[in-house]
Amino acid sequence: MTFAKFAAGISAGVLGIAIATATIAAESKSEISVMMNMARILRLPSAASTIVIGNPIIADATIQDPRTLVLTGKGYGSTNLIALDAVGNPIADLIINVSADGANLVTVFQGSAKTSISCAPNCQPMALGGDHPDYVKDIVDSLNTATSVNSGN
Repeated sequence: MTFAKFAAGISAGVLGIAIATATIAAESKSEISVMMNMARILRLPSAASTIVIGNPIIADATIQDPRTLVLTGKGYGSTNLIALDAVGNPIADLIINVSADGANLVTVFQGSAKTSISCAPNCQPMALGGDHPDYVKDIVDSLNTATSVNSGN
C-alpha cells in the first residue's frame, strides 16, 4: 500500500465520521419554551439564511441578524423550527413549546362556554384557543374599533 492510498483511506474515514456527526447533530432536537404573545431571542451557532417553522399558527421567527432570531409565541402547542445555512445545511432543529402565563390567566367556564381573562396587573379579556367563538369575535371587534379610532379612520 502506498502512502497516497493510505492517506486517501484516512481522509475518506474522517469525512465519513464528520458527515455522521453532522447528521446526528442535525437530528438531535432541543426544546425551547416561549409564552404566547411574547417574543424571545434565540442565538444560533452559525449564520442562518433560511428559517422554517412547522406550524406558523403556533410560533413565528424572524431573522434579526444571521445568528440571531426573534421567536414569537402565537398559539398554544408545539411545533418545530429548522434553521438552514446558505447552502441548505441544517444548523438548528428545535422543538418550540408555546404556553400561556398561567400565573396571570383566569379561565371562566359558563356551562361549556370558555372565556379567558388576563390579569397582569389589571384584568382584561384575552382570546385564547378554545374560547367561545362569540367571546373571541367580541374581543376582535373591540380591538378593531380601538385601532380605527386611534388611527383616525
